Amino acid sequence: MPDAFVLGSTDTVALDEDVFGVPFNGPLVHECVIAELAARRQGTHATKTRGMVSGGGAKPWRQKGTGRARAGSSRSPVWTGGGVVFGPSPRHYTVKVNRKARRAALRSALSVHADRGSVGILDDGAFDAPSTKRAQALLEGHLGGSVLIVLGDEDFTAAKSFRNLATVGVLHVDDVGVADIVRASVLIASRDAVEALQSRAQRERRVADAEGAEV
Repeated sequence: MPDAFVLGSTDTVALDEDVFGVPFNGPLVHECVIAELAARRQGTHATKTRGMVSGGGAKPWRQKGTGRARAGSSRSPVWTGGGVVFGPSPRHYTVKVNRKARRAALRSALSVHADRGSVGILDDGAFDAPSTKRAQALLEGHLGGSVLIVLGDEDFTAAKSFRNLATVGVLHVDDVGVADIVRASVLIASRDAVEALQSRAQRERRVADAEGAEV
């Protein structure tokens, strides 16, 4: 049964084996990480073609008799200040990943942390007021690498306490992706956040199975 340590305590908390105890699927996790990172790109890069650059309406000089190369427009791509050929244009980088695949990749990433013993639980009453010093003391022994703190809607005080620490990232549970979990060396979550992650990563139950259970 996978479990998680509790920050500031010697206790452990049992985790859902269906979410934190599955085999690692590297290709599936890689697919979801690539899709998530691609979706975060703005895709607003753009260049102007020769038809978009201002000027260049008149022929720079006559066709023959000057001794110079023929030129039809000063906005030609071979001219300084001219247009760009085959430059980037605004686009989106969204890659579709099936919902079942996303959930399976999330379970796989969470299971890696559970197998390594790098999943921690933050108690709800750990902070009465924002305190970076208290947050650093709780993370003592876990600051060797990147730490991801996953919090819920009511964990404002904890978020303010952890957000100023170096190598520590704080995210809302709804904003956490597979890429964030894979990147972190230690995953710390509040109890509400753990429940939300488990609910999000649960396998889909077939309607037939549900109907059979009701009977």
